Amino acid sequence: MNIFVGNLAWGVDDVSLREAFEAFGAVDSARVIHDRETGRSRGFGFVEMPNQEEAQAALEGMEGKDLEGRPIRCNESQPRERR
Repeated sequence: MNIFVGNLAWGVDDVSLREAFEAFGAVDSARVIHDRETGRSRGFGFVEMPNQEEAQAALEGMEGKDLEGRPIRCNESQPRERR
């Protein structure tokens, strides 16, 4: 499952995002999205978890949880629409 994680603090990086979700199970990847021009975090990222039950537990457990001073939002990522 690919999980969208929003409302990230500027200081959150790939490693801290991965560590937060690893409490619920295996994490294939964790990525914070950055602005191409400034290199600054855009305040959201994606976490991929291979096990559906662990991913569902992470969704429920991390929703609204404080991560580096901000309550994060989590939901299952939807495929991006073509432009």
